[in-house]
Amino acid sequence: MDRAKQCATNYGSSSSRGCMSTLKCKCGTNAVVRTVKNGPSCGIKFYGCHSWPDANCGFFKWYGGVREIGNELRFQLFEKETTIAELEMQKQIVEEKVKKLQLKKENMDENLQELKGEVSQMRIELMKSSRNEKNFSLALMLSWVLFGIILMYLK
Repeated sequence: MDRAKQCATNYGSSSSRGCMSTLKCKCGTNAVVRTVKNGPSCGIKFYGCHSWPDANCGFFKWYGGVREIGNELRFQLFEKETTIAELEMQKQIVEEKVKKLQLKKENMDENLQELKGEVSQMRIELMKSSRNEKNFSLALMLSWVLFGIILMYLK
């Protein structure tokens, strides 16, 4: 197996400077296969000068040809679109949960207001019954006093 094919199959285990190839760069040395680390082409392989960045001869060629690069870019775009779709679905689910919780909160607020009204009515009724109890106690005492006076008068 030649070095370029070996690099293609084992690019994950290659050295940090890239795999050597049979392709020659402008300065006459064998070009190496590197991987784009940043930007929209991130993850795509290309041929570059072996001496880069020390002596950059400016040699650059995409690894595998334009068709494979296009396929790789389409795949990356598909992955990103899939991720976006998943995140939008998750967002929609969260928004629905928030709406349900808001409705539940509104119902609980209404129930709380009703309970507060009932408590206020009970307090008013309790105060009225307390007054009535005092009035009945006073009337009972007065009736006993009046009964006592009538008994003394009749004797």
